Amino acid sequence: MQSKIILALDLGSLDEAKYFIHKLYPKVKIFKVGLQLYTAAGPKIIQTIHQKGGEVFLDLKFFDIPNTVAQAIREAVRQRIKMLTLHILGGEAMLKAAVKAAKSESERRKVKKPLLLGVTILTSQKTHPNQVLKLAKIGINSGLDGVVCSAREARALRSKIKRKFLIVTPGIRPKGVKKNDQKRTATVKEAVQAGSSFLVVGRPILEANDPLKALQLLE
Repeated sequence: MQSKIILALDLGSLDEAKYFIHKLYPKVKIFKVGLQLYTAAGPKIIQTIHQKGGEVFLDLKFFDIPNTVAQAIREAVRQRIKMLTLHILGGEAMLKAAVKAAKSESERRKVKKPLLLGVTILTSQKTHPNQVLKLAKIGINSGLDGVVCSAREARALRSKIKRKFLIVTPGIRPKGVKKNDQKRTATVKEAVQAGSSFLVVGRPILEANDPLKALQLLE
């Protein structure tokens, strides 16, 4: 199970992030850097993760005009990002520009292309599976490597999209833990059975007295 876990470093400082990176690597090999931490620490957090040996999931949910997003993607390639997110609601032109930029910049620099993941509907919101399916199809048909969605929609996407793609599922919680602001949560077992490729966990580990033990209890 642990090879699928991504730790969400939803923290306010580089020092806090360093604590969890040093504590949990190599049990966790991929670390999610979102808006809060990237605003606080900038590229230094990416360098810190790489120096430790880990990989970066840059979760900034790019959503802008095609050229702006394409240039941001090129910067992500230069920083050796493993995977990143874009809002599918940005439209096909934006998504295709991102895919083109990722491929060309990776080839130019002779590095591995980052995985481009489309955000469907945030797990803090209620939605209908058909809405997620519609957005997921737009993303996959535009050339994205996968989508971000809850475990509730993952099974439906696997059965209705007959192509190979990744599913990254946030909102992972131990059994019996309250949802907080996440409306569509799941346990590790539920998400894996639904077809999720990677599982994003944050607060259950970040708020635990013993982060390593909390990671083990997720299974």
